[in-house]
Amino acid sequence: MAFSERFPERYFDVAIAEQHAVTLAAGMACEGSKPVVAIYSTFLQRGYDQLVHDVAVQNLDVLFAIDRAGLVGEDGPTHAGSFDLSYLRCIPGMVVMTPSDENELRKLLNTGYLHTGPAAVRYPRGTGPNALIETGLDPVEIGKGVVRRQGQGVAILVFGVQLADALVVAEKLDATVIDMRFVKPLDEALVSEAAANHELLVTLEENAVMGGAGAAVSEFLARANILKSVLHLGLPDTYVEHAKPAQMLAECGLDAQGIEAAINERLTLIG
Repeated sequence: MAFSERFPERYFDVAIAEQHAVTLAAGMACEGSKPVVAIYSTFLQRGYDQLVHDVAVQNLDVLFAIDRAGLVGEDGPTHAGSFDLSYLRCIPGMVVMTPSDENELRKLLNTGYLHTGPAAVRYPRGTGPNALIETGLDPVEIGKGVVRRQGQGVAILVFGVQLADALVVAEKLDATVIDMRFVKPLDEALVSEAAANHELLVTLEENAVMGGAGAAVSEFLARANILKSVLHLGLPDTYVEHAKPAQMLAECGLDAQGIEAAINERLTLIG
């Protein structure tokens, strides 16, 4: 609402009409505007045909700011953003970004806005972890992640807001933690380096494991003929029912305790 009050001439409320929102953005982009479609992850599913045919096929300059990505607590499975990484990364030309905190969100939104072509930034419901906000808004290089902690043995590749929990786990296991930032294009050089220097790769995301960011990592490793043990952590192949977000994450094994337990179990298996 603050944006609409400050910039009323730049704000278009299309109401509950997700398909129209995407096509309107496509039309605006055709006329030289740079539209930002602010939309819930679960409701963008309703505009998927328009996303593909009206935006992506024409390689139009539209940024999607995807709210409610991941689990949403009491709103339940109808409002959960469980699938956006899976249904976005298969679209040719789409840039898909997963900020890890509110500072990264600011930078990646600006990166997406300055990028020419279809792009999406997904972020969760609620508040961030109170990250230090940088004063500048310099864009980051498209398709490049960053190492947040250097360890050994295990490399945790984080796609999104599980970064804080990954760092907690890494302190106990002396693991490397990589903030991947981009699901597409994937930082293949960073994945290759991690695979070469670690016994186990762990992918971490608040999205369905099937077809998600972890799948992108394994697909790359297969193409590159890199043989490496990979553990995918994400949302299970089921609908997660109503609960507090922390409880839901724990039930899915995506809190610090669950992440640590899953890694230790895999390390036991690979000896």
